[in-house]
Amino acid sequence: MQFCDECGSMMKADGDRMVCTNEACAASSERDSDLEDQFVTTESQSDDDVIESTEDANFEGKPKSTDVVCDECGTQEAWYTLKQTASADEPPTRFFKCTECGHRWREYN
Repeated sequence: MQFCDECGSMMKADGDRMVCTNEACAASSERDSDLEDQFVTTESQSDDDVIESTEDANFEGKPKSTDVVCDECGTQEAWYTLKQTASADEPPTRFFKCTECGHRWREYN
């Protein structure tokens, strides 16, 4: 990861240049090809570990929990994902989607 010398924001690759992600700064520099093996660009990263918590998120295929009850239909099975919504010393929040009716809710531990 490379940071801007002007404002400290993260830089991103744009062709043969490194560009500051802070729009107010707009600093850029030449990309150093000697450092190419030391950087991971977003093109090579995957979305495998992205947690879907939006309304249209696809929970199907995620882990299932059978120790919950849907408030809408009473089904005792729901898909879930985990997300760290508070500080690191707090437990993660579980986001649920009912396997029967699609109702969504969250549980704070």
